[in-house]
Amino acid sequence: MIASAPPREDLAALLKWYVDHGLDETIGEEAVDRLALSPAAPAIVPTRTIAAPTPIRTPVPPPTARAPVPLESPQLAEDARELARRCTTITELEAAVRTFEGCALKRTAKNTVFADGVAGAPVMVVGEAPGADEDRLGKPFVGVSGQLMDRMFDAIGMSRTRDLYITNILFWRPPGNRTPTLAEQAVCVAFTRRHIELAKPKVLVLAGGTAAKAMLETTEGIMRLRGKWTTLKLDDGTEVPTMPTFHPAYLLRTSASKRQSWLDLLAIDKKLEELGAKASS
Repeated sequence: MIASAPPREDLAALLKWYVDHGLDETIGEEAVDRLALSPAAPAIVPTRTIAAPTPIRTPVPPPTARAPVPLESPQLAEDARELARRCTTITELEAAVRTFEGCALKRTAKNTVFADGVAGAPVMVVGEAPGADEDRLGKPFVGVSGQLMDRMFDAIGMSRTRDLYITNILFWRPPGNRTPTLAEQAVCVAFTRRHIELAKPKVLVLAGGTAAKAMLETTEGIMRLRGKWTTLKLDDGTEVPTMPTFHPAYLLRTSASKRQSWLDLLAIDKKLEELGAKASS
């Protein structure tokens, strides 16, 4: 059964109701039955990529005059050389060494071992490094090997209280008495060379292979170097007659080499007489 059309007055009332509610125009020319349409696909909303937040940069402080130099850096040897160069007396040099923080050995040593004997004495002895006794007492060559060295020089009429000035190329004991690294040697030798310039010895004695190679800048071993006079040329133009010899600690282990060391002592005694630098007994 077909339903009859609604009365015209009802349609007029419906239109008036539309107008009263603001519905005064149509969208299309023809009516659309929305119930007959298939369900609409959900609208695809484009995904917006959210960028990661920009990290806040911590302001970088302006650089200082110079950043701390890492230990073992070649720059430390340059620092030591410049510091030593400015010292005009042995007292100033000792103060500079004691306050220097550029050698890692200082962190493990008990004491700074600078020198012993008489500054300005005719003979300056330079050894390798402090041992346990030297580290404990703060003086070089005071252990068993140092006592042997005293007896050796006493045999040619010399003593550390009158004729000798004694130091090492290193001012701090290496842990376990290990051989110092080349970097450690380079830093300390910068001070030692200035030490020799200020002490002005007539003769320099290098005790042991490490001291001889470091001071003479050679790779020759002590067996080849000992007993032969050479010349150490310093930065201020000074040239010092130099005798490499065995370290007393080596002689304690190798008694057969004492004869060679005795010959070295006789050569030192003779050189002092030639230079007119041997003190009268």
